[in-house]
Amino acid sequence: MGVSITGWAHSKFGRSALVSAEELIASVAGVALIDAGIEARDIDAVYLGAYNNGFGRQDFQASLVSLAVPELRHVPATRVENACATGSAAIHAGINAIAAGRAKRVLVVGAEKMTAISTPEVGDVLLSACYVDEESDVEGGFAGIFAQVASAYFQRYGNRSESLARIAAKNHANGVNNPHAHLQRDLGFDFCNQISDKNPMVVDPLRRTDCSLISDGAAALVLTDSDIALEDGGKAVGFRAAEQVNDFLPISRRSHTAFEGAEMAWSSALEAADAEIGDLSLVETHDCFTIAELLQYEAMGLAEEGQGHRVIDEGVSAIDGTLPINPSGGLKAKGHPIGATGVSQHVMAAMQLVGEAGDMQVPDAELAGVFNMGGLAVANYVSILERLR
Repeated sequence: MGVSITGWAHSKFGRSALVSAEELIASVAGVALIDAGIEARDIDAVYLGAYNNGFGRQDFQASLVSLAVPELRHVPATRVENACATGSAAIHAGINAIAAGRAKRVLVVGAEKMTAISTPEVGDVLLSACYVDEESDVEGGFAGIFAQVASAYFQRYGNRSESLARIAAKNHANGVNNPHAHLQRDLGFDFCNQISDKNPMVVDPLRRTDCSLISDGAAALVLTDSDIALEDGGKAVGFRAAEQVNDFLPISRRSHTAFEGAEMAWSSALEAADAEIGDLSLVETHDCFTIAELLQYEAMGLAEEGQGHRVIDEGVSAIDGTLPINPSGGLKAKGHPIGATGVSQHVMAAMQLVGEAGDMQVPDAELAGVFNMGGLAVANYVSILERLR
């Protein structure tokens, strides 16, 4: 039994005028049903991805979906949380419900309202996704944790700050063409590569342009049993693979210069999909920090450990390269509302495969990869998507 994405919706990411996660959820839930060409009565289960943990007072958020779509009042609704991979975790819950025969159609929503609190408060909330006993006092919060990774990587393989700037510049250039992106501005390599008043050092060696944005946003999609999806005659983007691999939470128990869990997740997904990395038309990957995208190049098999810089320096991951990575602008430009991110990545990839990506469109896209991770490559999710109709 296969599972397909048959409809979706996506809010504008950024500092939203919508004042709560409830309103963000309402902006996409019903729209996704309409896009899938179904009624609320066709939905057997709802899964909401929301991190919260201090972004707002309202917790117990799964039932907020039925406030947006009252016809879902009595449909089982469950909230899923797995740090920055919360959206993909919600998708996996929906896939599992269909694969188990418990549902035929599932609505998945991911949402987060991050900007209602101050930037320091956001940093404190996000640090709850690290190993608090060892890492909660790291300078700069999660930026400081990824700065430690960058420093260790640079010490071992050489300073790659210019390559990180190229990653940032690439993703911001791509984000110009994404109407949903938080920042639709081409910042250019020179700006991203230099420390300035507008691009200060956040935590050495990471500059502001090396860090993803604090954003509000929501995305939703409908998952459908593939046999039913093909009978319905609408669009259908199938999961050729959907894999999760975890790793230790404490950084002290793992390599500082390689994402081993991510590498295993990619290997498992490509094997399940009977594909190689070169078969993919594009990848939407989790560039919460530019050093993360660099290490993910290595994890997905585009380069040997220590050689990830070559992927960006040689233009492989450019929009016109042999494997465009983050044609949406990624988390770097599109934004990173925690609970929405994984759902957003799948929506962006599905849009590419059915030719609905507008100015972001990668020509002749046939197979797409999605990588979403929670924490510092702790919960690692890889999907391989293909167009079935």
